[in-house]
Amino acid sequence: MPLIKNLAFFISSAFAALLAIIYTTNYMQKGRLVAETVILNATIYTSDDSFPFAESMAIKDGRILKIGDYSSIKGLIGDDTNEINLNGKVVLPGFIDSHVHLIIGGLHMASVELGGVRSKDEFISKVKEAVKEKKAGEWILGGGWNNNLLNGEFPTNSWIDDITPQNPVWLSRMDRHMGLANSHALKIAKITKDTPNPNGGTILKDSNGEPNGLLVESALEMLLTTIPSESVQERREALNAASWRALSRGITTLVDFGRFYPGADVTHSWLDFKEVYEWADSVGKMKIRVCLFFAMQTWSQLADLIREKGRSISQWIYIGGVKAFMDGSLGSNSALFHEPYLEGQDNYGLQLTNMDWLFNATLHSDRSNLQVAIHAIGDKANDMVLDMYESTVSINGKRDRRFRIEHAQHLKPASFSRFGKENIIPSVQPEQLLYDIDSINNKIGILRAQKGSYAFNSILAGGARLAFGSDWPIVDMNPLRAIRTAIYRNAPGFENGWVPDERVSLDDALKAQTIWGAYACFLDNELGSLVSGKFADFVVLPAGSWTEFTQDISESVLATFVNGKQAYP
Repeated sequence: MPLIKNLAFFISSAFAALLAIIYTTNYMQKGRLVAETVILNATIYTSDDSFPFAESMAIKDGRILKIGDYSSIKGLIGDDTNEINLNGKVVLPGFIDSHVHLIIGGLHMASVELGGVRSKDEFISKVKEAVKEKKAGEWILGGGWNNNLLNGEFPTNSWIDDITPQNPVWLSRMDRHMGLANSHALKIAKITKDTPNPNGGTILKDSNGEPNGLLVESALEMLLTTIPSESVQERREALNAASWRALSRGITTLVDFGRFYPGADVTHSWLDFKEVYEWADSVGKMKIRVCLFFAMQTWSQLADLIREKGRSISQWIYIGGVKAFMDGSLGSNSALFHEPYLEGQDNYGLQLTNMDWLFNATLHSDRSNLQVAIHAIGDKANDMVLDMYESTVSINGKRDRRFRIEHAQHLKPASFSRFGKENIIPSVQPEQLLYDIDSINNKIGILRAQKGSYAFNSILAGGARLAFGSDWPIVDMNPLRAIRTAIYRNAPGFENGWVPDERVSLDDALKAQTIWGAYACFLDNELGSLVSGKFADFVVLPAGSWTEFTQDISESVLATFVNGKQAYP
């Protein structure tokens, strides 16, 4: 029996050695290793402090073989090597958007788009156009509206009831923590003047006590459960459309928090994982890499999945962890603060999740080695999450867990240093600053905001790594614009930037959109910087030099490469 085992081992080892010889020979010419593709004459920013810039990069089998100057690369060029001369153009690591809702965003692209709408008439016109495309009884879905762009006025069902008598309508606010239903939809959901507010939510009413169509936080669930689910095919098409949009912006990796938000079914993200992502991977239709997070309510299911398949499902799909909500949003008056909103002295915001349940679920998730990410926007919500994370570490012990707080928008100054001290990832969205200026001024006031709102530089000073994202479709996926916003904080009306002390350097902003984003989801050994051995994911910009790029950070992308192959355009 030992002889048979040894013979089998010898045969399998010999076969493996033969495969290695064949594989290596494919990339050997005249006894030397050669690259499939070589990038030449470029201005390459690597996101690696030990070697920040390079001019050439050799790629083989989807990964970076070598990076440096031309003299260090030229020996890897063979007869069949694809040489790409970029004539000095700037190359950056593929961008990582650290917070999106990818399938929602893709579906949103095919719905009523209200982002940027600035008047009641325009709002009504958009809905009226959508009615023309629908049969009686079909739902009209869309969103992206921002009451700050509507002179602070919230839309109500009185705006749209007359033009949608035969169609139920649901239009979410840009943050998806609030939405507008017409009377037809309210009737289907059985929401009347007598319907009480659910725990953690609000049904807004007019002066006569009738629902005005606006639902906040957990009240969304009362209506969302009545909307027919999108088909599998619709969701697959949404992934494809969203992936192309990401590639066009230079994004090669996304952290997807799925179709999970207050009021949504916690199983949606699991359906998308099985029916959309795994399907796309199996048929070769994945275009970008995704790191997936699931509702914390399903932590045990996720732990089982990781035990069965590991965290890397493939080179395209990675398992991140679990997410929960502590509070709502500023625009919906549901972000949780220590001090009351200026608009209502008895309103401090909403705590969306029971603290005992959240702490217990976080302990169990952490013991299962799941990464935990919790949504917190108001300063009190952030302090509650920071305290809970600290307690979790004291109970479960120290390790490299990289807890995340999604948004971390408004903080008390004493909390800045806690992120770095406890290695907690502040997953922030610079572009939302521009959309929040009016809300900040009206709801908490400029004096409070100047002390701790969007405090990127203060958080960095405490030793933390920022991870930049968009929260698409709440705001558009546009890393270059986010980088520019973080550097200049160029809100309208603020010549030197809004709270200019919180501006960050270009280097820090680039890292927050690349290597720190990779670190924030445990992928920093595979991507996020352009170094030997990592995936050859990178973006080519139109700027012909580093000076040109730094003087004018354009939003334009010339090309996006994934696995060393051009994926866009």
